[in-house]
Amino acid sequence: QVQLVESGGGLVQAGGSLRLSCAASELTFSNYAMRWFRQAPGKEREFVAAMTWNGRSTYYAGSVKGRFTISRANTKNTVFLQMNSLKPEDTAVYYCAADRFGRWPGVRPDENDYWGQGTQVTVSS
Repeated sequence: QVQLVESGGGLVQAGGSLRLSCAASELTFSNYAMRWFRQAPGKEREFVAAMTWNGRSTYYAGSVKGRFTISRANTKNTVFLQMNSLKPEDTAVYYCAADRFGRWPGVRPDENDYWGQGTQVTVSS
């Protein structure tokens, strides 16, 4: 059974940084495009960042471009999200997602096949 497990969330002041990790198991990780989404209370889940299976291409939501960086380590079955210059509006539960069909950039939640349980990120002002 495919599992995605996020970690690294927490409480941080505005302007601070966090690094999220998502460890995958029971899948051939290097075959999957990987993405990060987030969902704030009362809002729909929204796309944050995506990376192709080989790490050669990335795609970001406009609201995070220049502040967040997605990366992956295929030898460790892990995808990361480095978040810098955090703002209170970045507060949300962050989810990683895996896409076995390589849809690109795959910004819709229904374009992703597997999901983690989420990790809370709270940015205080």
